[in-house]
Amino acid sequence: MNFCEFLFPSGFFSSQPVHTALLVGGGAAIVSGIVGVFTVLRGQAFAGHALADISSAGGAAAFLIGINPLLGFLIMALIGGAGMEAFGVKTARERDLVTGVVTGAGLGVAALLLYLTVTTTSARGATITVMFGSMFSIPGAIVPPALAVGLGALALAAVLYRPLLLSSVDADLARVQGIPTRLVGLAFLALLGLAVALSALTVGAILSTALLIGPAATALRLADRPGRALLLAPLIGLAATFLGILIAYDSYGWTGGHGWPVSFCIVTLIFLAYLATSLPRRAGKALPAIDVEV
Repeated sequence: MNFCEFLFPSGFFSSQPVHTALLVGGGAAIVSGIVGVFTVLRGQAFAGHALADISSAGGAAAFLIGINPLLGFLIMALIGGAGMEAFGVKTARERDLVTGVVTGAGLGVAALLLYLTVTTTSARGATITVMFGSMFSIPGAIVPPALAVGLGALALAAVLYRPLLLSSVDADLARVQGIPTRLVGLAFLALLGLAVALSALTVGAILSTALLIGPAATALRLADRPGRALLLAPLIGLAATFLGILIAYDSYGWTGGHGWPVSFCIVTLIFLAYLATSLPRRAGKALPAIDVEV
């Protein structure tokens, strides 16, 4: 057995579930990496986590009524973002309070819908799939709409790039230059909702924050400018996603047919990548300082 046969077991490249996981997971990693950089710069990681939790209600509803789970995640994430913005908060403290309240409401609805799903339908694994993901069981029919959502998110990010970046690093300067920061903030929440829906579909609602924040935070530690972090974060997310899928597939041969969850493998790799960036600091070496020049 040569190295390639050891690394890529028989059937990996011909497996349809693997193809679907690579396409959907890769798209989610790219979108999450880019949106995640803005999320970290804006200090809205909690909002990203909240939308992921809220989207679980949409995923549960999708299983209950039998519709495309991506549609369920997407609709609820967008509703959650609109709900957080509707309160018109002005301070970070108020924003966190509102986010917490909306998150609690969303999780409460998700709990009810998941209960109804497992007690009235045959979808017994809905709770695990919605909360923690099941990439090898994603149907191939989801690939086209998932890629369409990803392309839409990238297009929106491109349109918003300059005003969003400026308002993220210096909101006061953005206002002076005439940028409607409230409108940009609302558009960003919509963009965040698209990213969260994709990541929730792949690694689950509970773990989607790792795909959204982990690669972005790692990239911002390594890059000296936000623009470079926007290029690096998707690459880190893609590497973790593809390698996580490979490890999960390989694990079926290690564990007698009961492979490790793909989401666990991906999230663990993201954590290790972020942890590795802390080693220079522990060794007394400074990482590049972020230059906020746009």
